[in-house]
Amino acid sequence: MTNDDKFPPEKNQPAGYVPAKIWTWERESGGVFAGINRPTAGARHDSELPVGEHPHQLYSLGTPNGMKVTIMFEELLQAGFAGAEYDAWLIDISQGDQFGSGFVKVNPNSKIPALIDRQPRLTAADQPGPVTVFESASILLYLAEKFGAFLPQDLHGRTATLNWLMWQMGSAPFLGGGFGHFYVYAPLKMEYAIDRFAMEAKRQLDVLDRHLAEHPYMVGDTYSIADMAIWPWYGRLALEQIYDDAGTFLSVNDYQHVQRWAGLIDARPAVKRGILVNRKDGVEERHSAADFD
Repeated sequence: MTNDDKFPPEKNQPAGYVPAKIWTWERESGGVFAGINRPTAGARHDSELPVGEHPHQLYSLGTPNGMKVTIMFEELLQAGFAGAEYDAWLIDISQGDQFGSGFVKVNPNSKIPALIDRQPRLTAADQPGPVTVFESASILLYLAEKFGAFLPQDLHGRTATLNWLMWQMGSAPFLGGGFGHFYVYAPLKMEYAIDRFAMEAKRQLDVLDRHLAEHPYMVGDTYSIADMAIWPWYGRLALEQIYDDAGTFLSVNDYQHVQRWAGLIDARPAVKRGILVNRKDGVEERHSAADFD
């Protein structure tokens, strides 16, 4: 039996579609981000990044991945780490800002968030100069280690925190690029794709619900960068703050322990500030606490 016998082309979407032997990009695929998606990397235009007065220069957008880092900065400042002051500059990914030469120099992968630390804590073995950090989990870990905060120092606590941090980085693409894309952003509704990723999203919520049934936070009694990484995706989904009516579609109220945890994080003042940063309906640029006024 050939592959075409098992999967007749007339039943494909669109009908008659058969993958070519070698994929080539010939046209935009449709959907919200079709105008900027390309199969190549690198800068597409010259554009220098703005620079403010603080040690940390953050270039981001108020998406779940961007919120992780602004929440971390606001939590550090709330905890009294004055050295965590930062400038947050809006990178509008719908307009292709992430493909400017300045941003690509900081993050060759052209994804938000990206950070430049102009006052890193260097050792004698380190080369002088600013440090660039990209990938949201890498930024969280970098800041936690720099300030000695929100990352347990004991072996078990630290390892558990990193376990859940890496779980989020591996799982969220199924929620965002998978379920969220096909449920909200794709140019057509595909039952197979939505069912596939809805099933995985619910499985992940069940993983969290079972864990949080026995832990106040992701790592026991300790609020950590694991919570900051996971909440903008799964906590906000549980609170029905993302993906339109996806919360109803996924029956998020069934996950009572996730609901408890999500509300606990949502009530934190630093979180309330952090989710406003780099949003056109919030604080487009953040340069001081006064911007929230």
